[in-house]
Amino acid sequence: MFPRPPTGSGSSAAQGMPSIAARIDRLPASRSLWIAVTLLALGGWFEFYVTFFLGYVAPGMIKAGLFSASSLGPLSALSAIKFAGFGTFVFATFGGLWVGTIFVSQLLDYFGRRAVFTWALLWYVACSAIMAFQTNGFAIDIWRFLSGVGIGVEFTTIDTYLAEMTPRHMRGKAFAVQQTISFLAVPFVAFVSWLLIPIAPWGFDGWRWVVLIGTVGAVAVWFLRLRLTESPRWLAKQGRHEEASRIVDALEARVQQETGRPLPPPIEGLADEEGKGSYAEMFREPYLRRVVMLSLFNLAGAFSYYGFAAWVPTLLAQRGINITHSLEYAFIIAFANPVGPILGTFIAERLERKWIMCWGLAGMMAFMFAFARASSPLALITFGVLFTLSANIQAFASHNYQSEIFPTRFRMRAVGFVWSWLRISSAFSGLIVGAVLMSGGVFGVALLMGGTTALQILLIALLGPRSTGLSLEQINA
Repeated sequence: MFPRPPTGSGSSAAQGMPSIAARIDRLPASRSLWIAVTLLALGGWFEFYVTFFLGYVAPGMIKAGLFSASSLGPLSALSAIKFAGFGTFVFATFGGLWVGTIFVSQLLDYFGRRAVFTWALLWYVACSAIMAFQTNGFAIDIWRFLSGVGIGVEFTTIDTYLAEMTPRHMRGKAFAVQQTISFLAVPFVAFVSWLLIPIAPWGFDGWRWVVLIGTVGAVAVWFLRLRLTESPRWLAKQGRHEEASRIVDALEARVQQETGRPLPPPIEGLADEEGKGSYAEMFREPYLRRVVMLSLFNLAGAFSYYGFAAWVPTLLAQRGINITHSLEYAFIIAFANPVGPILGTFIAERLERKWIMCWGLAGMMAFMFAFARASSPLALITFGVLFTLSANIQAFASHNYQSEIFPTRFRMRAVGFVWSWLRISSAFSGLIVGAVLMSGGVFGVALLMGGTTALQILLIALLGPRSTGLSLEQINA
């Protein structure tokens, strides 16, 4: 994506020149940088598509009898922990995400960002395509689990790569743009499912078409992503300074050509990281506090964020809206998903990241309680939209935050570890939300979400370090 400039253009690979980190952080925003952000975001769009079709394909799969005990075979034993029928598909999804997030993603700190996320995309595309042709629940769950492994790797890699490739002054806005594009997948998959799930074009079940549409588009994105380079920060950390310098040389030449003015001077005293780091270093100060903070934050996030997103049609039905209208209202609320990050582009570099997260969480808490007390369709839709806006303003900031408060030498391992708590709690949170809904109604769910959201606010407000406007190396000095 960033060709090497001609000889004599000012290569800075020589000894004694500014660090790779200093050279990246002084770059002004330009077309080349935003192209890289867009290519990453397009990959994220398909990851969101493949993840969020979970609830939309459920009616078609269940109607086809794919999750009867006989169809599930050995997986029917999961009923002992209350995962029966379609619940096994949910469990397989988040189980795969957990494995990909905590185990496979560790490879990125050893083998680099570009290689792993490029092949992870092909992995989950292939597994999803194979899943679309399976004829029993057991096989579908196995391939969904394997697909989830690839998706888990992709989610964590995009955040890591984006944090390392963008200058400090545009890092927050870059995450907001990436999340905006990715969240556009949610209303799209809702629309495609609405059209295809009830029918079977050419004798092929509608839910299978929904799955295949996501895989075909993702392959096209894979070819576009081949233009991306390896992270220069990661290369420098590995001691591959000459290779890192060549990539930044080309990037500097492109940015200078696009902006039509000389580059600003590098930040003085900003050194590249050295050494490979270790897993054990995550559990020593100052990083132990950050690991504990974000692990608990993500553990609670399965209830505060996914508790509404995954249950909104059911919550609407509990408020007296019939099932047909509840799906329509959920479809309208889904359109609010990309709007939160859009609003985030205006505040991402103006406000401290941790406080954006806290205000977003406070909005989620307030609007969930309002939703629980509302009765008219207009009020329910309004508060549902406002909750979704708040949730996704918080989401873009938290994706950025947890990627930037760990050093490059073990960033991928740390992000994978703290995110794994969201994955594993998401597999079980549906059981808890369902039980609370049955015993305490929508207001009981609001109390559960309010408590977990309050915990998240306290964790970030009290333990979170500053990050906005700082270099990754300054945050982790």
